Order: sequence, then C-alpha cells, then structure tokens
Amino acid sequence: MTTFWNGKKVLVTGADGFIGSHMVEALLKEGARVRAFVFYNSFGHWGWLDEIDRSALRDIEVFPGDIRDGRLVAEAVKGREIVFHLCSLIAIPYSYRAPESYVQTNIGGALNVLNACRNEGIGRLVHTSTSEVYGTARYVPIDEQHPLQGQSPYSASKIGADMLAESFSRAFGLPVTTVRPFNTYGPRQSARAVIPTILSQLHRREKTIKLGAVSPTRDFNFVADTVAGFLAVARSEKAVGHVVNLGSGKDISIGDLAETIMRITGLRADIVCESERLRPAQSEVNRLLCDATRAREWASWEPRHSLEDGLLETSQWIGDNLRHFKPDLYHV
Repeated sequence: MTTFWNGKKVLVTGADGFIGSHMVEALLKEGARVRAFVFYNSFGHWGWLDEIDRSALRDIEVFPGDIRDGRLVAEAVKGREIVFHLCSLIAIPYSYRAPESYVQTNIGGALNVLNACRNEGIGRLVHTSTSEVYGTARYVPIDEQHPLQGQSPYSASKIGADMLAESFSRAFGLPVTTVRPFNTYGPRQSARAVIPTILSQLHRREKTIKLGAVSPTRDFNFVADTVAGFLAVARSEKAVGHVVNLGSGKDISIGDLAETIMRITGLRADIVCESERLRPAQSEVNRLLCDATRAREWASWEPRHSLEDGLLETSQWIGDNLRHFKPDLYHV
C-alpha cells in the first residue's frame, strides 16, 4: 500500500532522543527514507536509537553531529524533502544552571536548521515547540493564541526558537509548521520527566516517591499519539505557517497522577515532596490543558491511547529497563 511517506527523504534532528527515536521508527514503518541526526560523541553511542530493533538500523542513515554547527546542519539537510526538528536541551531544572547552553542549542540550533532548510528549498519543516512556552494557563483550554510566558530559561529559549520559525515563514516564505506537544510520556523517556521518576522509584520498591510540587496539572499524551500527531500535521497544507497544539484536552495533578500509577501497577509508596525538586515560585507552571482543535480539524488527529493504557505500557518498559535509571539520585 502506497502512503504519503513512502520513499520520502526525511531528516529527523534529535533522532537519538525520546520522541525522536519513536519518530524514526514510525517513519520507517511508513516507508520513508530516514536520515537521523544524532549528537556526536566519541563513544559511538546513538542514544535511544541503540535500543530499537537492530534490523531497523540498516534502513537508517545515521548522521552524527552537533546542532550548533551550522555547516554540519546544512550538510544533514541537503537532499531532504521534509525535516522534523526535534533537537533541544529539554531539562527545565538544568536550564536554571546553564541558560547559555539553552540559548546556543535551542535558539542557535533552530536558526541553523531554518537557514539550512531555506537554502535547500525544503518542502516542509516541522519545528518542535513545547506547551511550556505558554506558562501557567491564563485561560483553559489553551489554544494557539494563548500568550507566551518565559517562566524558565528553557521555555524562554523555546519561545525564541518559535519566533525565529515564525519570522522565517513570514519573511522568507519558508514552509514551516510549529508543533506544540503537551506533556509526552512513554517508553525511553528519561527520569527528567515525572512519570519515569515515579515509575522508576516504584519498580525499585522504594518506600517513598520523591517528587517536587504535586498540585500542578498537566495534559499527558502517550508518545505514539504525539508522533502520529507530528506526521499528521506534516501532511496538512493548512498547517503551513501556523502553530498546532497536540494534546488530549484532559489534565491531572501530579499528586493524582502518582496515585493513579500506584493503583494500576499495584505498587505503593508514600509521596514525599523534596524542596530541591521545586521550581522557583514564579517559575512553576501551575496548569497546562490543551485545546487541540486545529490538530483535529486541520490534520484529522486525535490521541488514541487512554492515560491508563499508556501508563501500563510505560510501566512495563521501565520495569524491564531499570538499568537506565538511578532513582536514588536527583539529577537536574
């Protein structure tokens, strides 16, 4: 069966990351010819791509590099038809300590991708944003017209990258769409995110679950749904030049999330709030709840996994892969 993606020459930056590795797998299943931009290291590690089916690796062109190197980015973009730009520094706590790194990677890296796509005449660029750019909701559900609020250096860097993408659309006619996924979770996510943080501690049979603030609410989405949203939006001509949210339209507090995870897994522990895990008071994002009307109407996308189904699959993966986690330590 011929699909839109069959034979398409696609570049995925951040292909070694959580969402990026799932994106590569999904594109391969659709018949795309994938070039995977991964962060160069002298160990020859390809991040989460090292964990996918070994036979699939034969069909991927792995391109090690650094998103901050404009010449290398241009080389990676050359000959591609569609680019998914997912490469970013994402850990919010670390952005308080190293904001310059976030500017260089998230803003400078995005500029390199935008310039390369413009010079190459790319048919479509899908730029990855984040719901964090909205900050604490001023109204719910949050649509794409919601004000942007830089409540952390991370979110500020993503706002900067988003505005560059918008400017390249307006000034140069670059066919770019900015996708704003709300909180994605699933297999291969690091413990920098709350769901793996909870599950890794539970699977280690810890007596307590150490968390930060438990009152904020988030709109959680299983990674397969988020990836399907990216692919659907990339096919939508109406989305060109626009921002498109991806989310479920349902939110849950972190405390209730932890209770839900304990209920469905049968693993229990006491919840402890640690001050070192708290964001600065004015930096905490208290509520995120998505309005995904554009994704539904422009790209015929809706999430298919319930929270409980996604959590069970994620729990099983974390239980089988505890070697990737250090739940007794807090890493910014």
